[in-house]
Parts: sequence; structure tokens; C-alpha cells
Amino acid sequence: MKKALYLGAIALAVVSCKPTMDSKSQVGLKGEWTLVKVNRIGGEFVKVNSFNIADADCFVGSQWKFVSNNNTGHISLTKGGSCPSFESDFKWTISPAGKFEFKFIDEGVKAKHVTTGYSMQVKNQTAASFELVDKFYAGGQTYDVTYKFVRN
Repeated sequence: MKKALYLGAIALAVVSCKPTMDSKSQVGLKGEWTLVKVNRIGGEFVKVNSFNIADADCFVGSQWKFVSNNNTGHISLTKGGSCPSFESDFKWTISPAGKFEFKFIDEGVKAKHVTTGYSMQVKNQTAASFELVDKFYAGGQTYDVTYKFVRN
């Protein structure tokens, strides 16, 4: 009787657990990528400060590396001109609902101590490209910013 009750409790725990990550999508991002295009749907003339770092256009040409087995990554922004140079490690995940969530991790800081980050929707993911769609607000309206990546 105890054994049946124990097995029933384990089965209930397994069935009630929802996955917190989309492993297939995450493995699909493994590798090195270049951000090749930024689209501001509905707000082409609105300046967007992406990730509180620089204008969205400064990210075109930026290099991103995704490591799926430990959900780490690295970004390198080196466009030059009026765009700042920026490099950082980050932690990331993709939820089963297709939400790409990431946070920048400063050197010497553990990810669990970073409480702020960004959430975007993964769209049109293939072996060679994918898009991240972010929402921004301007003038009381919501607009989409789409970041298109291609595999290096």
C-alpha cells in the first residue's frame, strides 16, 4: 500500500510539472550569430534605445554567441561612429511559449544576483536565422522592434 501511494505521488508530481524551457528552440540557437537588421514596425521615425545601451541601429552587425547547454552567451557591439563599443556576457532562456528572456551579467557577478533583464518573442526560427520581437511604447502607443539574426 505504501509503495502504491508513493508511486502515485511521484506520478502526480511528474504530471503536474510544466517545462520552463523550450529545449529544442534553445539548442537551435547554439552557436554564433550576427544581428543583420532592425525593423521598427509602426515607429520607423521613433528612436529606440535598445537594452538601455544604444540606438537600435547601433546593434546592426553586432555579434552574439549562444551556448545552449548552460544558457550563457556573449554580445559584442563594435559598429563605431556615434555608436558605443559594448561587450557583455549574458544568461538566457526560451520558454515553451516562445519568450526569449535574457539578462546581462557583469564580470564577477552571479546571474542569480541580477534581477533585471529583457523579454522578447522568438519568431521565424530556422537553422540559419531567427528574429526577436520586442515591444516599445512611444506617444501612448505600442510598437514592435524586430531584430533579425543570421548564423555565422
